[in-house]
Amino acid sequence: MGRPLVECPFLPASGKLLSARDLREVGDDRGPRFYLLALTCAQSLWLRGLPAQAILLMNRAFSADLSGSEPELLRWPLPYQAMRWVMENRTNDQFIGNPRRHFQHLATRMVEPRRELRSWRAWACWYIACGCFPDYPADEKQLTEESINEPTRAEVFAKLEDAGSPDEAAVWEEVFTPPFRG
Repeated sequence: MGRPLVECPFLPASGKLLSARDLREVGDDRGPRFYLLALTCAQSLWLRGLPAQAILLMNRAFSADLSGSEPELLRWPLPYQAMRWVMENRTNDQFIGNPRRHFQHLATRMVEPRRELRSWRAWACWYIACGCFPDYPADEKQLTEESINEPTRAEVFAKLEDAGSPDEAAVWEEVFTPPFRG
């Protein structure tokens, strides 16, 4: 399966095999415990060579209901850096799908709770995917049929700055330095 996988430095160590099913242990709680467990599950999936599933668990972490001052969030910022790291460090034989299309669909089909913020977070991840995979196509049919305008980077930043957790927009901006490999 290619080179051995190392832990993503932007996700907490898992210590054991976890999957999305393990999120059931927190029940309906979508607070800090859910957030940390989703990130830890993402690390476990990454280490098993499942980058697409790790991305899905990071998506779940973005849905946590956090104020911005939780110790879990301070220790493990929203996983924008982790998204980039996983996309850039997966091997060619590991399924990743088309992250650009995935995040486009996620952003445009988001449901409650916190629909608007979560949609903007998906667009933020879409920008990361576009940087990591500049040749991966958008879903042009959806863009045309639903009259969707892909937001500018400035629009995403402004929305994260306005509705996101404290410093979220700055955390997202840090993802773009250094430049993407290409």
